[in-house]
Amino acid sequence: MKAKSLLLMLLFISLAYLGMTQKIDKKNTLVVIKTSAQCEMCKERIFSELNMHKGVKKIELSLETQELTVIYNGVKTSENELREAISEIGYSADDIKPVKEAYENLPKCCKKSKDQ
Repeated sequence: MKAKSLLLMLLFISLAYLGMTQKIDKKNTLVVIKTSAQCEMCKERIFSELNMHKGVKKIELSLETQELTVIYNGVKTSENELREAISEIGYSADDIKPVKEAYENLPKCCKKSKDQ
């Protein structure tokens, strides 16, 4: 079991570095999405919402690089649905801009510094 966890962690790191989408098995896919998240509150918001999103298996977010790594069941959701969900929370997701109303409702610390 430890070997499987180590393998998944190494896969996360390598794909985050390469910025790719990778099919893990028949149902599960790993994707790295660039976000505008910048603090722990952002992280909590994204985790809270995406953990309720159908098909999401595992989430990791590097605040340093603003890269969100998601393992999801490709039968139940898609990359685009994940990006849209992030946008609806108020954060950018790759080239998808945040929903304006959701962004405006974020705490000041969660907004891009140029907007503060």
